[in-house]
Amino acid sequence: MRIGYTLMTEQNGPKDLVHNAIRAEEVGFDFEVSSDHYSPWLSSQGHAPYAWSVLGAVAHATERVELMTYVTCPTVRYHPAVVAQKAATLQLLADGRFILGVGSGESLNEHVVGQGWPSYATRQDMLREAIEIIRDLHSGDLVDFHGDHYKVESARIWDVPDQPVEIGVAVSGPESIGAFAPLADHLIAVEPDAELVSTWNDTAKAPKIGGQGKRKARAIGQIPICWDPDEKAAVKRAHDQFRWFGGGGPSTPTCRRQPGSRERASSSGPRTSPSPSRAAPTSTRSPRRSSSTTRPASPTSPSSRSAASTRTRSSTRPPRTSSPSCADRTSLVRMPCARPR
Repeated sequence: MRIGYTLMTEQNGPKDLVHNAIRAEEVGFDFEVSSDHYSPWLSSQGHAPYAWSVLGAVAHATERVELMTYVTCPTVRYHPAVVAQKAATLQLLADGRFILGVGSGESLNEHVVGQGWPSYATRQDMLREAIEIIRDLHSGDLVDFHGDHYKVESARIWDVPDQPVEIGVAVSGPESIGAFAPLADHLIAVEPDAELVSTWNDTAKAPKIGGQGKRKARAIGQIPICWDPDEKAAVKRAHDQFRWFGGGGPSTPTCRRQPGSRERASSSGPRTSPSPSRAAPTSTRSPRRSSSTTRPASPTSPSSRSAASTRTRSSTRPPRTSSPSCADRTSLVRMPCARPR
């Protein structure tokens, strides 16, 4: 199992994100993923820099860790032909360490271009076309594409990496797995879930997670975590920062279109107050991996004693942990919880 670190663009400005990425590599994380938002989940979080510029800087500033979008929406705010070019360029900058993570998006971010918010079924169709366009352009050939949702005319990516960009797709259940597992290289989920892995591996033409050969897929799930010397402070901050996540995972109704609407919709917090072990693992111990360093790999100010954990293991069991047989083929990514400003 590999342990990753989330660059939460909603909680930090671009320079701090690059610094956190460097520190995360130094303390031993295996890979780093970045959210790609135009608006933060909560207006109180106060940030939403352009993830692709940040990842370009991170690619230059790091040497070992894999990098990944977690996830970008290549269908509304971005045209898939432009995403293909960005991904190819980032793969070159990262010397083959980049994975393109894609999903069907959030109205919270995609509404800004004024194109409306398509239905779930339409967004799934758009994502299928987008993946096809990206794959075609990454061949380096001249591409013309005329689909139901997108047109590409005489497009070619001139700087094509020797190592192809692998694509991970965010899925949530049998329907999305059936649609995208055959098109993807890797599974992305909001949390570790053995049932998703099993369904994926049972899907025809899907690359097998834990399999052998050229089409060996990974399952990548995320664990929200807060660390603080004081457990109560960690729990309080977790409930504040992750109230958009409480209840098992984020979901955005199609009518929710304005920045900050997550905060309005969830200002009262989760319907029930989740325990630390269910909603946000916490610890009162010092992080093992950063004890010899001056700054933790976390989205906190340099002077803060409160930090997101940089440990490679959580002190409490992650929510819905996969079985040991699944863990051997799974990547976990820590989603840090910022100290309040």
